Amino acid sequence: MASSHLLLLTLLCGLFVYRCHGACAEVDSDTEAVAGKGFKLGCISCKRRSEVDGAATVEWYFRPKGEADFMRIYTYNEDGPTIEHDHFMDRVDWNGSKRSNDIQDASIYLLNVTFNDSGTYSCFFNRILFYENYEYNTVVSKVVRLTVVAKASRGTASIVSEVMMYVSIIGLQVWLLIEMIYCYRKIAAAGEEALREAAKNQNQNQNLPPKC
Repeated sequence: MASSHLLLLTLLCGLFVYRCHGACAEVDSDTEAVAGKGFKLGCISCKRRSEVDGAATVEWYFRPKGEADFMRIYTYNEDGPTIEHDHFMDRVDWNGSKRSNDIQDASIYLLNVTFNDSGTYSCFFNRILFYENYEYNTVVSKVVRLTVVAKASRGTASIVSEVMMYVSIIGLQVWLLIEMIYCYRKIAAAGEEALREAAKNQNQNQNLPPKC
């Protein structure tokens, strides 16, 4: 019985570690790119119920600075990526979730950014959540307002975003350490209980009268 408890606690600890590594954080995208260089357009939408299976497709739209209408520039679904506009042909790479249809990170990477890339980008998650008896459809959108400059400058938003990212990482590490200590104490307590039970059974066997 004690060994079964030890095995269960070990599996639970392993589950905590696994889920910690798979944590999702919605970090805002940078908004300033440098002409002639590459730039990551960030777009993250975390599921509120991580235990629910899901699948998502992604669409990116772009409205150039000074224009009124959006145009679709990129899609990503079960068939893979598709560049939808000639202006971005051979200049967009997928930088999001890989080896899974359950997309939570839909970031893309722009190559050789030009001043004409300035404008508003919209990222849409078309997500299906699979429950036991039904499916639930949601649409989540994110907006990135991109400015292209000739020389990089470090803005306040970028600094705050980086600080928040490090705070999130440290927080997750502290939480994981607390969970590991908790599991270790549980395992140690179960081991001591098992030793006491074994010693008690041994003493009882020693006190039994000898068989004739």
